[in-house]
Amino acid sequence: MTNIAVTTWSLEQTAPADLLPAAAPEGDVRVVRSEVPSPEFSRFLYASVGGDIRWTDRLGWTHARWRAYLERAGVETWVAYDRGTPAGYVELEAQDDGVVEIVYFGLIPAFRGRRIGGHLLSHGAARAWDLADRWPGLAPTKRVWLHTCSKDGEHAMDNYQRRGFKLFDTKVEEEAEVATPGPWPGAYPA
Repeated sequence: MTNIAVTTWSLEQTAPADLLPAAAPEGDVRVVRSEVPSPEFSRFLYASVGGDIRWTDRLGWTHARWRAYLERAGVETWVAYDRGTPAGYVELEAQDDGVVEIVYFGLIPAFRGRRIGGHLLSHGAARAWDLADRWPGLAPTKRVWLHTCSKDGEHAMDNYQRRGFKLFDTKVEEEAEVATPGPWPGAYPA
């Protein structure tokens, strides 16, 4: 097995005014919160969005682990639908002291390049800023952060920066190169 150098960039917003929303795409695109914790649906989104960019961390999670994670206070999944079909998602996780992480964000490959990503990221960041309004007992959001890496889509960093996220850390680490899993084995070329 070979290793590859992976650069990880961490970005943040430190005030709601940092968010620079994208224009809504044309057509019937809606962003809806998935309010019922569903391990099956969340795994579908994770595998479908990340399958061609080597998201593998959660593929081995059991149903019980998915459920326990999704049922935690301050964890939310917001899904973009294009004419009723899931197009992508953003997952938020409340952390300590009013910090919210955008843990996962992305589009299913067939929906990329259609101006849905900027709209979905704008919506997800706005929902990160008002997360405590939906979760009594959580501290008001003081900071929203995320990370992206050199394995992610080629437009990811640009989209984050256009939405007002600022770079605060960069790391380069060696990782074992893994095959592109696709939403199911063989769905995408390696």
